[in-house]
Amino acid sequence: MVGNLAGIKGVRDKALLLIGFAGAFRRSELVSLTVEDVECVKQGMVILLRRSKTDQAGEGRKVAIPYARGTVCPVHALQDWLDLSGITGGLIFRGITRHGKIAEQGLAPQSVALVVKERAAAAGLDAVKYSGHSLRAGLVTSAAQAGVSSWKIRQQTGHKSEAMLLRYIRDANIFTDNAAGGVL
Repeated sequence: MVGNLAGIKGVRDKALLLIGFAGAFRRSELVSLTVEDVECVKQGMVILLRRSKTDQAGEGRKVAIPYARGTVCPVHALQDWLDLSGITGGLIFRGITRHGKIAEQGLAPQSVALVVKERAAAAGLDAVKYSGHSLRAGLVTSAAQAGVSSWKIRQQTGHKSEAMLLRYIRDANIFTDNAAGGVL
């Protein structure tokens, strides 16, 4: 979905998709991120999530975004967007006019879903199967398939309970230690 994205909208969308996936952010969390919430560290970035659905008191939590290899590095994608856009403060993800002008106001949460669907369709995927929530669910499922412990996944997502996390994992491990695979 992020391959060959170019131009100001493409660079923004790449950063939005990769940061959204790597941070397992909800749509509302992603569009509320500000430049001031991002700290560059040796291992990547630490993003302060000031408030979320499960943190109505606004205690906040830190989300680590590590460097990744190749063209799918969320850290580099966000740095590229900030450099290209010239955004030095305030909301990170903003609207872009059809003439390429960056708006002062941030994206609405629904805009994340539209970006996901648009980029899924452009990649030849069935856009009906994707939504803004796909970034969060996708990280959880991919991490589970890679054998990441549920505790570490919950640390990234902010899930309070194992039961809620398991609703996300879906069929990620359906073939791992499969009973039939052990006897066939």
